[in-house]
Amino acid sequence: MRSKTTAIRQSARGEQCLVRIPGWCNHDPETTVLAHRNGAGMGIKRPDWQAAYCCSGCHRFVDGEWTRTHWNKEGVNAAFYEGIFRTQERLNEKGLLVVKD
Repeated sequence: MRSKTTAIRQSARGEQCLVRIPGWCNHDPETTVLAHRNGAGMGIKRPDWQAAYCCSGCHRFVDGEWTRTHWNKEGVNAAFYEGIFRTQERLNEKGLLVVKD
């Protein structure tokens, strides 16, 4: 079953990577997708507000390549969560994620 395309997922097209893993980020907006946080279960995606604008290099890293580096899981999660927070701010600017005061 394919995931449905949402306005938030489509909004990643042409955006800068907001995960920005040093040495892995390719800084190419043509490869940016909305990458979801892991852990929802096999074949289940987290909600779009738990995702980050992520280039193909950073996406590959957080999807498992980090295990071949000096990084640990906590560091990878911290970097990815920073990307999620930056993405949430960008989505708010675009009117796609509304934060009520």
